[in-house]
Amino acid sequence: MNVLLIEDDPIVMLGARQALQLSDIPVLEATSVEAALPLVAQACPAAILSDVRLPQEDGFDLLKRMQALDREVPVILMTGHGDIRMAVEAMRLGAYDFLEKPFSSERLVEVMRRALEKRKLVLENRRLHALVASQQDFGLIGQAPGMVEARRRIAALAPTQVDLLVRGETGTGKELVARAIHEASGRSGPFVAINCGALPENIFESEMFGHEAGAFTGATKRRIGKLEYARGGTVFLDEIESLPLAQQVKLLRALQEKTIERLGGNESTRIDCRFIAAAKADLRALSDQGDFRSDLYYRLHVACIELPPLRERREDIPLLLAHCVRQSAERYHTAPPACTPVQMAHWVAQPWPGNVRELKNLADRLCLGLEPEQAPQPAPQASPPSLGQQIDRFEKQLLAQALDACQGNVGAAAEQLQLPRKTLYDKLVRHQLDPALFRP
Repeated sequence: MNVLLIEDDPIVMLGARQALQLSDIPVLEATSVEAALPLVAQACPAAILSDVRLPQEDGFDLLKRMQALDREVPVILMTGHGDIRMAVEAMRLGAYDFLEKPFSSERLVEVMRRALEKRKLVLENRRLHALVASQQDFGLIGQAPGMVEARRRIAALAPTQVDLLVRGETGTGKELVARAIHEASGRSGPFVAINCGALPENIFESEMFGHEAGAFTGATKRRIGKLEYARGGTVFLDEIESLPLAQQVKLLRALQEKTIERLGGNESTRIDCRFIAAAKADLRALSDQGDFRSDLYYRLHVACIELPPLRERREDIPLLLAHCVRQSAERYHTAPPACTPVQMAHWVAQPWPGNVRELKNLADRLCLGLEPEQAPQPAPQASPPSLGQQIDRFEKQLLAQALDACQGNVGAAAEQLQLPRKTLYDKLVRHQLDPALFRP
């Protein structure tokens, strides 16, 4: 995070350079806009401090050039001949700030630190957006092994047209996977989603297979069922474990024979659809208990995609939250809020029983400026925590505070806590604290 200083007065250059270097801010130097431009291209300065009056091109010309190159690089202009109108014009053209000579070292350092903090946030935002873009294969965000394997299986299974099962807890993105498979399959028909848990038994056959006119009271004309409507497409059977056994038999026949009979009719109708079932329960265990037909289970379990819960891929939470916040900000037309390392560490440590759906709810609340709901607390213990448990909690709190104070620098935190670095690393692993979450 270096600063490019452009000044043709050697005395002003020396004073500004010393003030910044004493504050541990690296400085690059140039005496003209022409000399500065190669440094901009090579060193990519995090901020620029430039005099307005320079030989040939002046500070306003530099500002215009930077607006064309990267308008988010903070440019601070300084002059000994400035007035209010010049300051207003500089800000109108996109200057980050305006310093009128003479200015104190404290004022210079204060402005520059703010500019560098702004640049850090911009670069971090760009990094997260780039990661999100690179991870958006099939719309599934994440670098955890479980998500990498899920994307691999989608790519491998989508073109095969095989019926398959998607397993995962509520909110892990089972329908997203089903839609991704449909989109990558090359099928030209529609994607038809059916929530088996919300389908009343008395209308199951009519909804799934359709009915003929006069099949029951109120059936005044023929109706095409969802399986027939999905011709050439994909049928997504969500929460299939909630389907009653009697309906499972009828569904199994449709899967095996690829034919249906409309309610009240005698003719068999061919269907052309791919089936993707989703379950949050263990169908094998339900089958062993007699609560799910084993023949239907084996018919669906030719291929399976498992989606890990969010608590098992905590390393993906910062990336996922950045993606959800960006989507929420676009939806609500708000600026994406910045998250502090302490907040992120708190969110990473939460159990997230609602998985990605719960994370999206948090993103919505953040973008709307609402205080995020308190994370679910663990159930009260039958007995007070032991002395060892209390000491562990206190130690974890002290480690987190030290990492926060040192901005995730483990070496500095070890010095502050007066611990060997190896000992501190061991404690961080034991308490599941990631130093990267505390870095700006």
